[in-house]
Amino acid sequence: MQTPATARVASDQASAARRTAPGLDELGAAERPARALFPAVAGRTLQQIAELSHSTITLTAASGTFTPGFDRFAFGLSDSTTGYVYAPTAIYLAPSPVSMAQGPFLAPADSMQVAPQYRSEQNAGPSGIKAIYDTGLQLSRAGVYDVLSLTRGPKGLIAASNEIAVASSSPIPSVGSRPPAIATDTPSSVHGDTTLLTTRTPPENMHAVSFNTVLGKRPIALLVSTPALCTSRVCGPVTDIMVELQHEYGSRVVFIHQEVFVDNDPARGLRPQLRAFHLETEPWLFTVNRHGVIAARLDGAFGINEARRALDAALS
Repeated sequence: MQTPATARVASDQASAARRTAPGLDELGAAERPARALFPAVAGRTLQQIAELSHSTITLTAASGTFTPGFDRFAFGLSDSTTGYVYAPTAIYLAPSPVSMAQGPFLAPADSMQVAPQYRSEQNAGPSGIKAIYDTGLQLSRAGVYDVLSLTRGPKGLIAASNEIAVASSSPIPSVGSRPPAIATDTPSSVHGDTTLLTTRTPPENMHAVSFNTVLGKRPIALLVSTPALCTSRVCGPVTDIMVELQHEYGSRVVFIHQEVFVDNDPARGLRPQLRAFHLETEPWLFTVNRHGVIAARLDGAFGINEARRALDAALS
């Protein structure tokens, strides 16, 4: 949902830009955006960049933890009638709509689709998300930033806007730090009640060992997600991605899935493993190298290529 500040970007556009953009499903092109498709900033404000578009869609952030420095920004695009939008896209950034813009930052779409044998019931619908956009942003300070996406459609540029809040710091373990040595759930820890291990249908096989028993010994992929209870509705797709990659990477990486809520009941709050990591949202992926150091951290939705890069970072 747009905030009042970001709504100013769209509301001040020319009347032609007030029309909702037609649906776009050009996933192949969205995976390979080119800088030449997007206008240079050339001293313009974010508002002036937005005015170059002919229609608007909706930008929904798919990551939510930001601190000063170079940070990952993941997001989805949709319109009010046909659902998700896939086409070449770039991001522009500014402290306010009337501030000078930074960008364009190319935001390639990353496929979230998996082979049929790895698809869960939570991810089986024909209208599900196909890909997530992501880019890197240089955030110079704490505070609120306005973000503008421009998508290149067959009739020209399509705009979407939103805000991100950048905190001065975060207690969540980051790349280069050592994670807490949590005991993740295994069949023995739930006394044989495997329904407590995962809400995925069918269940995945990522609970053979506890995180603390392999930490500092082997590369680990720790996925925190709840496919059936996810408030963001992307836990099913990202868990399926990890199921597919578990078959691809085999014994080179220990794959561990941790559910989110105590007894899989949201009313009972978060499991202690999430509190140890200071997590309040889902999903999250942490990859840890054999020395016990976090090699990659993905907040929110991610695609299969970014997940592979996170796994490869833990193996390097």
